[in-house]
Parts: sequence; structure tokens; C-alpha cells
Amino acid sequence: MSASTSIRINQDFYEQARQDAALEHRTIAGQIEFWARVGRAAIDNPDLPVSFVAESLASMAEPRDQSEPFVPRSRRG
Repeated sequence: MSASTSIRINQDFYEQARQDAALEHRTIAGQIEFWARVGRAAIDNPDLPVSFVAESLASMAEPRDQSEPFVPRSRRG
């Protein structure tokens, strides 16, 4: 079980997190944590586009039993 901590954030930021969380099927806390992970990874990897960082992190969070193996176009029938 993870510990929780209360923080104060701007109401507009909270509302944006609430909207994005609903679209991405996350909790509000989960959405803010995702944004923090994306921001941290983007700072650690300044040569990568932020969209690539965000998509990579989202992909890594998906259940593996729902994933499909990558097949290069050259091997597709």
C-alpha cells in the first residue's frame, strides 16, 4: 500500500487534471503523477520530444497481457 500526502495546487490545474484523468481513465492523483513522471523524464532526456516521452511512459504502464508484439512492416504479410 502506498502512502499519501496532501498538497495544495491551483484550482485551474486541478480542473485540467480532472478533465484529462477522465479522458485517460486515471484518477486525478494518477493523472498528476503521470504528468510529474513525464516532466521528470523529459528533463532527464532533453533530446527526446515530450510527446515521445509521454507515449512511452503510457505504453509502459499498459498491462502486458493486452499488448501485441511488434512486427516490422518488412515481415508483415
